[in-house]
Amino acid sequence: MSYLKIFLCFSLIALLCSACGEQKQKEGVATTPSSLKDTTVSKEAKQEIDSKKETDSLSAFPKITNDNVISFLTSYGKKNPETKVRITAFNGEFKDSLDIELFEDTPLHRANFIYLTKQGYFNETFFHRIVPNFIIQGGNSDNISTPKKRGKLGDYLLPAELDNNRVHRYGTVSGAKEYRENPGKQTAPYEFFIFLGPQSSTGHLNGNYTIFGRVTRNMELVEKIANLPHDDGDWPLRNVYIRAKVID
Repeated sequence: MSYLKIFLCFSLIALLCSACGEQKQKEGVATTPSSLKDTTVSKEAKQEIDSKKETDSLSAFPKITNDNVISFLTSYGKKNPETKVRITAFNGEFKDSLDIELFEDTPLHRANFIYLTKQGYFNETFFHRIVPNFIIQGGNSDNISTPKKRGKLGDYLLPAELDNNRVHRYGTVSGAKEYRENPGKQTAPYEFFIFLGPQSSTGHLNGNYTIFGRVTRNMELVEKIANLPHDDGDWPLRNVYIRAKVID
C-alpha cells in the first residue's frame, strides 16, 4: 500500500472518530441540563428562601416527643392562639399565595401548624405530591435541610382529633399519616394535604385523617398546582417551593 493510501485511510478514521465524539458531546450537553433542571434549587428560589428567615429560636423550646407532645402543644397553643396562615407557593414560573384558617376544635393540630410555621419549618419544603382532582400535599422536600430541621424539632406523632366528625370537602386541610401500623390514626406532624375532591373519593379519608383547617382564599392556586406536570411518583417536574407565615 502506498504512503498516500495509508495517509488517506488514517485521515478517514480520525475524521469518523472526531464526528462520533462531537455527536456524543452534543447529546450530553442537551440531556444533562434538562435532567438537572427540575431537581436543582434555582437562584431565584434560593434568594427567596435565604432572604426571609423570621423564625423563633429553637433553643427556647424542648424537642417534641411522643411523651410530651400533648403537654407541649397544649401549653404552646394557649400562648399562641392564632388561626390564620398564609402560604406562598413559587417555582420560578409563578408566585402566588393562599390563606388557611385553622380550626380551634383541633387544638393540637392547630398549635402544631402554628409552631412549625413560626419555626420556619415549611419555608424550605415543597408541595411534593400532586394528584389532579384529588389532593396536593406539602411539607416535605429532597433538600438536606428538611431532615435536619425535623431532627431539631423532634420525632413525634400527633394524636388524632376526629371527634368533630368533619368530612373532607373542597379546600379542607388535613394531616398526613405514615403508612405503617397506626390503629390510633395518629398524624405525621410535618406534612399536610389540601383536598380537591370529588366527594366520591373521601371514603378512605373520612374518619381516618384529622381535618384541621380549610383554604379561605385562592383555591385557584391549589388547582393550578394540582395540574402541573409531574412524574410517575406524583412529584412535580419543577419543584413548587413553600413559604408560610402567620397572619392576623
